[in-house]
Amino acid sequence: MKSVPSLSLAVVLSLAACNAGSAPSDAAQPAIEAHVQDVDPDAEKPAERTAEIPTLQVKTLDGADYSLAAHRGKWVVVNFWATWCAPCLKEMPDLSALDKDNDHIEVIGLAYEEIEADELKAFLEERPVVYPIAILDVYNPPADFATPRGLPLTYLIAPDGKVAKQFLGPVTGKEIEAAIAAAGGPKAGA
Repeated sequence: MKSVPSLSLAVVLSLAACNAGSAPSDAAQPAIEAHVQDVDPDAEKPAERTAEIPTLQVKTLDGADYSLAAHRGKWVVVNFWATWCAPCLKEMPDLSALDKDNDHIEVIGLAYEEIEADELKAFLEERPVVYPIAILDVYNPPADFATPRGLPLTYLIAPDGKVAKQFLGPVTGKEIEAAIAAAGGPKAGA
């Protein structure tokens, strides 16, 4: 690839230019050398990327076991959120309506914060949703999902278990329905 060597040369020349005009250096100092590396996605740590077909097994707030694999055949919305996150709170009613009004779509909320179950239950009494909620250990998040770099973070999982789309920031039910239709699923209202 021609651009990589020329990019390396450009970086080396610009680094050399930064040193021009500085005090004379000792001959013993090593030369500055730039390296361009290709990034191999398979070599990344699991927390840095989401698996193509992620697994998820959590205990929900109501004590039930939730396994993402058990929901194959449906579109699943996996929503990382927190009680202190204003955009998260704004999208909750829309996600709840999406879950309630669509037999082919299910939502799971993953509370990504340090919070006690009783405190979260009290919070959800004020802001109820119809979908299950699980509390995640922020120090040991699910291995098949990238560690959230911001909230809310939502994944749309296709019926075959593959990640169809990722949304960083608040998302609406209409946006999720549009993503489902674009991925070959049913159109909204169908």
